[in-house]
Formats: sequence, C-alpha cells, structure tokens
Amino acid sequence: MILGAVAIGFAPIFVRLSEVGPVATGFHRLFWSLPLFALLTLLNTRPRPSSGQWRVMAASGAFFAGDMIVWHLGILLTSVANASLFTNMAPLFVALALWVIWGKRPSARFAVALAVTVAGAVALVGGAVEMSLQRLAGDGLSLLSGLFYAGYILAVGRAREGLPTPLLMAVGGAVAAGLILVAALALGEPVWPHTLRGWSVVLGLALVSQCAGQGLIAWGLAHVPVRFGALVLLLQPLVAVLVAWALFDETLGVIQILGAMVVLAGIHLARRANPT
Repeated sequence: MILGAVAIGFAPIFVRLSEVGPVATGFHRLFWSLPLFALLTLLNTRPRPSSGQWRVMAASGAFFAGDMIVWHLGILLTSVANASLFTNMAPLFVALALWVIWGKRPSARFAVALAVTVAGAVALVGGAVEMSLQRLAGDGLSLLSGLFYAGYILAVGRAREGLPTPLLMAVGGAVAAGLILVAALALGEPVWPHTLRGWSVVLGLALVSQCAGQGLIAWGLAHVPVRFGALVLLLQPLVAVLVAWALFDETLGVIQILGAMVVLAGIHLARRANPT
C-alpha cells in the first residue's frame, strides 16, 4: 500500500508534463497498463468470476473513470498540491460510507488517527493554497474526484475478497479506459502524442502510476482493512508536493514539512489501531 501510494504520487507530475489533453492522458494511463495485466491474468489459474464479481469489477472501472475524468480536468485549474489534497479526501468518504451504509463504525483510536492524518495533509499544502475563483473550480473538481475514488476503493476492496489483482485491474481498467476515451473525444482533446517525449510521459504514467501504483494498492487491499488502506493513500499528496517542489518550484516551507511529519504520524497511529 505504501509503495503504491508513493508511485501514484508521481501521477500529477506526469499529467503536467503530458503533451495531450488531461483526460486523454488518463486514457493512456489505463490503456497501456492493460497488456501487462491481461498477460498476468492469462497466467492465473483461478476459477472464472461469478456474475456478481463481474459487476463489481465493472463498477470499479466506472468509479475510476469518474475519478480520472474530473481529476485530470481539475489538475490544470489548481496547483499540484491542492489537487492531490482534495482528491485524497477519499479516506473520509470511505470511513463515512462504511459507517453509514454498512454500519461499520470506526474505533475511537482510528478516528483520532484519521483526524491527525487529514490535519497533516491540510498543513502539507497549506502554504500553497490560494483561495480564488480560478483555483476554486479546480479544487471543486478535485474534491469530486475524491468521492469517485472512495467508490473505487470500496469496490476494489470488495472485489479483492475473491478475485486476483491482475484480473480486477484488467477488467476495471478496460471499462475505465473506454469511458475516459469517450470523454476525451467529447471534450475535443488531442489524444495521441506526437513526439517521443510525449509518448515517454504517457507510457511512464501507465507503468509507474497504474501498473505499479494501482496494482500494488489493489493487491494490498486484500491484506489490510479498506479503512486503513484508504488512509495510507494520503501519502500521495506528500509525494506530489515533494516532487512538485523539486520540479516546479512550488511552495515547500516549515508548515509543509511539519504537515508531512504529521501525515506519517497519523498513518502510524492508524496502523496501531488496526493491528491485524
């Protein structure tokens, strides 16, 4: 889960560097990961999924497509730090859904850990936040993507109870890639890179953030509680802020450094609250 969160933390950087449209970049992220997951699926000998499992896998792809579409639109309307923070409010939505829909109330220790981690994430991007009408649209889209991502995490957590990771990523990725391509074409975005650098960016995004990042997260969700797994993903804005600071000269001050330390402390508290 930690390695997956770190890999996904590089996704905003790839989007900034991409020479095709932001939504089209999301399409490439999914599409070029499919051959690897399909190959791994063919090498797996587990029984065929039930009809219910096929629906859950398709739902995971639909949620991920919604996340990618609105997030890739938002990333160009706000800072990398803001986009990473708001889309990673997903742990709050996951905890709320588990409580309200399934009656799985979080323990007091986990609630404290969640509050600490979210507070650290807010501090992490605090110095980079600029509340303006221009940024407000991007922030709102990023927050909406957090809702979709919460749905994705819950669907993957459910699917991983009886499905191998490669099959889940292949089916969900194919559904998501199709939906994202339709959205990119509807928005009139350029879809195909026209330089070697452009191709290297989208292929790097697919390998690093989708194959390694989402693949490791999907695998990890079979071995840790979904609530805790969602919280670990708050490492993403930490990685994004550090890389954006190094590449784009975005703000990184004392408050941001302290916020990063609080995020790590909150994840440690959450791990102790979920010893199994």
